[in-house]
Amino acid sequence: MFTGVGEPPLHRSPNMAASSVPSTAPVPSPPKRFLVLFDFDETIVNESSDDAVVRAAPGQQLPDWLRHSYREGYYNEQMQRILAYMAEQGVTEDSIRSKVEQIPPTPGLLTLFQYLQSRKQDFELVVVSDANMYFIEAWLERAGARHLFHRIFTNPASFDAQGRLVLLPFHAHDCQRCPDNMCKQVIVRGYLARRQQERGGCPFQRVFYVGDGANDICPMLALGPRDTAFPRRHFPMHRLLQEMQDAGTEGLKVSVVPWASGQDVVDCLNRLEEER
Repeated sequence: MFTGVGEPPLHRSPNMAASSVPSTAPVPSPPKRFLVLFDFDETIVNESSDDAVVRAAPGQQLPDWLRHSYREGYYNEQMQRILAYMAEQGVTEDSIRSKVEQIPPTPGLLTLFQYLQSRKQDFELVVVSDANMYFIEAWLERAGARHLFHRIFTNPASFDAQGRLVLLPFHAHDCQRCPDNMCKQVIVRGYLARRQQERGGCPFQRVFYVGDGANDICPMLALGPRDTAFPRRHFPMHRLLQEMQDAGTEGLKVSVVPWASGQDVVDCLNRLEEER
């Protein structure tokens, strides 16, 4: 499993503190040149974290009435019902966390993490996922990779005093393409604008988006011709992007590079870095 390399804390001796030599402010690091956005389910981990957690339910499955209560576009609402049911059945936090931590990474994902860790001066990493904060942080912490990510945008989730994992929607929006609780294009556009302002007006030179699902399509319309979409090969995002390219969809400017392994992403990033 990937293990991150920690940064040692800086210590100052008492003698240094008492010295009459004037201190100098540290030279600020230059802004990172690239932004890498990751989905979570079936992109970082090799299955849906929601499906994995259901295996902690009695009999490792849900009753028919609960499975059939899903409404199209309201999956967050459905997952809230599932988590409430599991709490009623006595499923503990330890059981849920264990199922999340056991999800395998996608092929080559840890190789990709190691590559990005080795070039952390160049790459800023962010998760944009319709999973939830508890699942994502539990998995990343177990993998030793939480420190790699500057931000995680996902649905809030935490255990309450009664031992129930309470899930909330991320935000409200007006996008007709996206689920009721999350539009990833709204998130990506807002983040890019905010980070450019925080970086003194300096935008990222390139943005990379690694995903797999249909809800990873909308944010592609926020990216430009120098940016790259990495759809997981033969997954919905790949098929839908191919259809959009064939149809000449207006607003789709991003380059598309399918991946089957994290090594495919590493190889592409290496080529692009050589172009600088």
